[in-house]
Amino acid sequence: MREAARMIIVLSLIAGLSGLTLASLRQATGPLIEEQVLTYVQGPSLGQIFADTENNAVRDRKTFRPPGADRELTVFPARRQGRLVGVSFETSAKGYGGEIGVMVGFTMPEGKLAGIAITTMKETPGVGSRVAKHGFTTQFRGHGLDNLDLRSKGGDIDAVSGATISSTAATAAVKQAAQDFKAIREELAKAWPES
Repeated sequence: MREAARMIIVLSLIAGLSGLTLASLRQATGPLIEEQVLTYVQGPSLGQIFADTENNAVRDRKTFRPPGADRELTVFPARRQGRLVGVSFETSAKGYGGEIGVMVGFTMPEGKLAGIAITTMKETPGVGSRVAKHGFTTQFRGHGLDNLDLRSKGGDIDAVSGATISSTAATAAVKQAAQDFKAIREELAKAWPES
């Protein structure tokens, strides 16, 4: 009986110390992991949308909460010659294989789409994954914030043949981003003053 109690105490101490160690490790590495994701997942997408910026958009990012929304947006600025020329942030929508993450860029002060880049997806290779290709994504470059829908739904965006669900999801993410942009546009203009 005594040996069983001793084993329970020793195992409880080992489990407690292991849990404490793992929690401490997670707390210490959490910000580093987030920075790596921002740099190596979202960073390349930012470079596709705003290629010739002079600032580090990942380092200069700020968070905003659209009115009435239960989520925050991490907004990445694009600056040239000290002026804010655009902003980008990520939205997502449910595709065929899961969530499709879309980085959406907007020009400032014009308020048009600067472009999009797919950040994350689990769509069918060779079919749904084609929404990340140049032919689909370039349709959004320079597009206004209205009429953002597939042609089959009255818009002017061509779906990827055979990938209607993925095309619809990517377009829905862009539409959501446009709504968010309209809601926080004035805040964005004030967040990064000219230098």
